[in-house]
Amino acid sequence: MDIQSMKERFEKLKTPFYYYDTDLLAETLSAIKSETDKHEGWQLHYAVKACANPKVLRQIQQAGFGADCVSGGEIRTCIENGFPADEIVFAGVGKADWEIELALEAGIQYFNVESIPELEVIAEIATRKNKTANVSFRINPDVEAHTHAHITTGLAENKFGIAKEDMLHVIRVAQSLPSVRFVGLHFHIGSQILQMDDFEALCYRINDLQDELEAAGITEVHNINVGGGLGIDYKHPNENPIPDFKSYFETYAKCLKLRPGQRLHFELGRAVVGQCGSLITRCLYVKQAQTKQFVIVDAGMTELMRPALYGARHYIENLSCSSGQQTYDVVGPVCESSDVFAKDCPLPETKRGDLLAIRSGGAYGETMASQYNCRELPKAFTTEDI
Repeated sequence: MDIQSMKERFEKLKTPFYYYDTDLLAETLSAIKSETDKHEGWQLHYAVKACANPKVLRQIQQAGFGADCVSGGEIRTCIENGFPADEIVFAGVGKADWEIELALEAGIQYFNVESIPELEVIAEIATRKNKTANVSFRINPDVEAHTHAHITTGLAENKFGIAKEDMLHVIRVAQSLPSVRFVGLHFHIGSQILQMDDFEALCYRINDLQDELEAAGITEVHNINVGGGLGIDYKHPNENPIPDFKSYFETYAKCLKLRPGQRLHFELGRAVVGQCGSLITRCLYVKQAQTKQFVIVDAGMTELMRPALYGARHYIENLSCSSGQQTYDVVGPVCESSDVFAKDCPLPETKRGDLLAIRSGGAYGETMASQYNCRELPKAFTTEDI
């Protein structure tokens, strides 16, 4: 649904708030499924950290996705919203004991383990609870992704994963522990990746690592998990509302050499929900400074952290006006100089009371919101709600 057509409905609601276009979400989920259904043994896990809105989660679960969780809270939320525990994978460099216990009691599919100390703790807790923990090792492939430095995860210098040189050793350690079962390998090189060459490089690295394991006599690697990372078009959300899933999945089909019986797992997050969400905000004031014009809106970095955290740029639309283009810095009310959504942003001539949509906010928007300055957390609405 064209977001401009929603203006009259938005006018009735208190700003700022998140709006999720569930029709677009349905189209996106369908586009993903149409590609992955071509391949036997491919399993989809939605990366919950991107957006944990319950209505969004339920729609994704009903489309047949499992879940990729990075906290005990996310595991609980997913189970409460219908995700079967045995389709949940649990990642993260710092799993607390209570989170491991929760995951074992729930019966999740497997842990993505990132260090030997973590493996040892999982083994100890599993022994105490008379459980067997399925573990997949997150291997740092030392593959560079062409993305923002803060969201690359696959280089040797990053905190994530186990060095590829240590892969064989950690698998041998796992095989020596009676309370854990080694079930696969996990990889993730970063987020907001738009160049398929990066995913090709990951495939070739995985192929080499599998060859190394086979040479060492390790042939039962049941699962290969390649993470997610596919980006969205933040500059042109109206022209490109659905990411290039065809090229993404074809890259893995062409370049990754799976062994007979192996399952291939994906953990897409931003690509699933990024374009379906918008932050709707209202202009409070237009301030003329000596060298700039500021549009001061009622949303801030408390509602959308990405611009302050990463210097991210989101496309901004004025839903109330379409003429008389001006250039503004669009800023929020939070008492921080970094509370800026866009600098030198071209917009129609904006006035107090105009509704603005900050687009492509479905991923890492609502889920990262805070109550800094004692501000209220933003409400969220879907197409059906309004």
